[in-house]
Amino acid sequence: MAIRDDFPILKREVNGFPLIYLDNAATTQKPQVVLDAMNDYYTSSNANVHRAVHTLAGEATEGYEACRQRLKSWFNADRAVITSGTTEAINLVAHAWGRANLVEGDVIVLTEMEHHSDIVPWQMLAEERKVELRYVPVLEDFTLDMDVFAASLDDAKLVCVVHTSNVLGVRNPLEEIIQLAHSNGAYVLIDAAQGVPHEQIDFKESGADFMAFSAHKMCGPTGIGALLVNADVFETMQPFMGGGDMIETVTVDGSTYQTNEHKFEAGTPRIAEAIGWCAAFDWMAKLDLEKEHKRLVEIARWVAEQLRSMGIPVYGRHEEKDSAVVSFLHPTIHSEDLAHLLDARGFAVRTGHHCAQPLLHRLGINGTVRASFYLYNSMEEAEYFVEQLKEITERFG
Repeated sequence: MAIRDDFPILKREVNGFPLIYLDNAATTQKPQVVLDAMNDYYTSSNANVHRAVHTLAGEATEGYEACRQRLKSWFNADRAVITSGTTEAINLVAHAWGRANLVEGDVIVLTEMEHHSDIVPWQMLAEERKVELRYVPVLEDFTLDMDVFAASLDDAKLVCVVHTSNVLGVRNPLEEIIQLAHSNGAYVLIDAAQGVPHEQIDFKESGADFMAFSAHKMCGPTGIGALLVNADVFETMQPFMGGGDMIETVTVDGSTYQTNEHKFEAGTPRIAEAIGWCAAFDWMAKLDLEKEHKRLVEIARWVAEQLRSMGIPVYGRHEEKDSAVVSFLHPTIHSEDLAHLLDARGFAVRTGHHCAQPLLHRLGINGTVRASFYLYNSMEEAEYFVEQLKEITERFG
């Protein structure tokens, strides 16, 4: 695959075997152009942004703000706050919008499918502000109970829903969720961390009010992400972290704040990471993401069918819009033992609860082994994975 040639890490060996990286739902690998862009910033333009008129500062500011403009154009958004990742983006909504707009008795609707980063901030806010949290259950077919969702919207001020489950790979019916939420007067926050690697989402067209995601799951650097915000909703948010860059004036009597996204970006931002993320967007723009997504789902579906034929339960459905995630649990081999046995043969997979303990509790399990496929993975790797898994299970199962 020509794509693989752009990723230097894929040339390494692990335990004497060629690396087969199947932990993409946790983080994706980085193409050389991203590494080069970050290195070039540090070697030729390293300076702080927004604070000086010298040449290096101008180059740094231009590179950083280019990332914001790329976010707006890629996702069709008016407001893009740069954060440290999805987790900070969701916490930003909880602090900057939640604290300013929610009062005791208000309702937030969540789902059992959420990542911990879209549960814990709301639990903390609920304890502080006495708001009510309602959870939409997951059905036996791994989808949300939409009847319960509709019934949960009474008095709801906010709906928080994951775009695509990091455990199941299931893409939720966002269009229906957003329409129902808005018709009941609730805002919608989408955790799109698992969605943006596979789908170029049109934020305005989606109708969502907030959308959070990270760079590192779409071939960008770690430590940077974004929160897209509806322009009208943005005006109802208040800053929660004070410091440099988010202010207009500061006196001993008080301060005034920026009116744009800088209001929520106190302190020195993630400059090198923003430049690297911009390079990742440039790299991804050359691909047919829709075609690649279809290819990867077909690979995941085939792997899931093979595992089921081996008597291994698989948690997911792998329909057309779902992501290429295969979560499974061997009946007799512990998931961590199985992951160690796979690692000994060069496979990188994820184990554990995947920061989604309420979902695993609903499924009646404590964890899974998760193989997740991305742009540089091939059908040949999938076939080799199944072949080696069969050999392992026959020997140790």
